[in-house]
Amino acid sequence: MNHRTLGRTGIQVSPLCLGTMMFGAWGNPDHDECVRMVHTALDAGINVIDTADVYAFGESEEIVGRALKGRRDDVVLATKFHNPMSEDPNHRGNSRRWIMKAVEDSLRRLDTDWIDLYQVHRPDPLTDVDETLGALTDLIRQGKVRAIGTSSFPAEELVEAQWAAERRGRERFTAEQLSYSILARHAEAASLPVAERYGMGVLVWSPLNGGWLTGKYRRDAPPPADSRAAVNAEHFDYRAEDVRARKLDLSAKLGDLAAEAGISLIHLALGFVLSHRAVTSAVIGPRTLAQLTDHLGADAVRLAPEVLDAIDELVAPGTSLSPDDVGYVPPALADPGLRRRSFPR
Repeated sequence: MNHRTLGRTGIQVSPLCLGTMMFGAWGNPDHDECVRMVHTALDAGINVIDTADVYAFGESEEIVGRALKGRRDDVVLATKFHNPMSEDPNHRGNSRRWIMKAVEDSLRRLDTDWIDLYQVHRPDPLTDVDETLGALTDLIRQGKVRAIGTSSFPAEELVEAQWAAERRGRERFTAEQLSYSILARHAEAASLPVAERYGMGVLVWSPLNGGWLTGKYRRDAPPPADSRAAVNAEHFDYRAEDVRARKLDLSAKLGDLAAEAGISLIHLALGFVLSHRAVTSAVIGPRTLAQLTDHLGADAVRLAPEVLDAIDELVAPGTSLSPDDVGYVPPALADPGLRRRSFPR
């Protein structure tokens, strides 16, 4: 694979990143197969692996740690913190108190002395970004973390974090991991340009839009029994009739476009995100070894301008078919109290 530089870190990463959310109870409970997937990916030239403490509540990190024995120095290892890890209200978020515990837990599960890219999984409106940057700066100076990043941060919060780092003398976020695909193009409006402006590397999660861009869902057939739409429907937009109809229609048309280009729909989808000038690497999240094999080789795809133009005709730049694809709902949209002025009774 032709490696790309992760922002201005100097770290060289492959255009495809192995995501491990499906390792363990959330997807594939066969630890041996998951280990084989890691080894297959590394042997194919992928050198960056992404996980998170919350994936199967630590099980994914433990599998990754086992898989990397003897190969740790060859891998750019990324993980994340933020999401609740227990009922304790302090075992979550972006506070110094939690970061210092979360990193030690991840290092233990991953069986490593350092993390190459430690990412804030989501914004935390209860914590000043300077508090978070201060803790992460200390981890870099202690040698436990090499670089720090964010995930699903709105563009304005990326800017605020850069400003805070400069004014307070903190290490700055050097990468952003965001949702981006042919069917979810919201990041093109602000997040991707902002990341590029600040020299941040960009990892893309859900480049296949949760499986919609694999070709497995068709208008004339029910979803496969082992698909997310069948197994985890409450966390999947298949039940939303209007979204489902639109995505089924577009996936069929995109499949035809891929066939005309002589590639698979999966490779079309991955080639699309990798063609964006700000994108560093696409995070693929296979559940099985067979699925991983279908992804490999997508880094070599170069979509012709007319193919990209045809995609733009089907899904206009900057638009997304489902609000759930963004990955983060700002508190002001979720809490009515943050939108309404209080008047004395």
